[in-house]
Amino acid sequence: MEQMTTNSRRGSTFLARYRKDGFYFPFDAFSRQEADAFRRRLDLLEPQARAGGAGNKGQLNHAHVLFRFCDEIVRNPKILDAVEDILGSDLMVWGSTFFIKEAQSPSHVSWHQDLRYWGLDDAEAQVSVWVALSPVTRAHGCMRFVPGSHKGPLLSHKDSYAPENFLTRGQVADIEVDEDTVVHVELAPGQASFHHGKLLHASGPNRTDERRIGLTINYIAPHVRQTVAKEDFAMLVRGEDRHGNFRQVPPPDDDLSSAARDWHARILAAQNVALYQGANKEAV
Repeated sequence: MEQMTTNSRRGSTFLARYRKDGFYFPFDAFSRQEADAFRRRLDLLEPQARAGGAGNKGQLNHAHVLFRFCDEIVRNPKILDAVEDILGSDLMVWGSTFFIKEAQSPSHVSWHQDLRYWGLDDAEAQVSVWVALSPVTRAHGCMRFVPGSHKGPLLSHKDSYAPENFLTRGQVADIEVDEDTVVHVELAPGQASFHHGKLLHASGPNRTDERRIGLTINYIAPHVRQTVAKEDFAMLVRGEDRHGNFRQVPPPDDDLSSAARDWHARILAAQNVALYQGANKEAV
């Protein structure tokens, strides 16, 4: 795909392709050197985070609340400029998750739509950005997209709770995907992809001898409302919040500080109300 220019604004190729296909990639967010530095910070901090309980089903959720380097990533001006093209000038981070597939890991993600489980009321006022901190190829289990699937309805999903499925409930969209239409999202370290919350996406296992590391950032506009959980949280990263629909989360004062851990626990507990609505199994 054609690279997006740094100063792209509304009406650009970036925005046109995002609206048409429901995704855009590759986007050059960071240099290889920057991506490698972020990865070194993750390598140092990840064991401590996981020892304290980092998220659902082995995930590392809300990393931007726990780690200063992730707060830096979610505030990257290149990324925010592109997100602003989609959502407008006021931007909040609703969540972030490290999806890490170990070497020769069978872990995978089934076909699903994010917005089926988030409880957010405006499908057009959110976008997910997936930042690669390692090489991400088909062999590594890169993401896979179905172009244009964001234009259809939210599909019914079935919970599998399969142990090798990365998703909280092992949810699987009730649809047969034509593999001839699937796009493989291969990225180099420092590159990113953008996708709509209704877009059907999945990823396969990691068949290589190296970790596959990606950080997903979920951006929303402040007018969005949580319709399932009694309260929800978000971090303002650009502009203003004139609506007050989310409890404002501060940036981390230090890596894995007690205050950061407290915010992390509160956010995870609140959002799990939406993520596990109607489930017959509790968050693990």
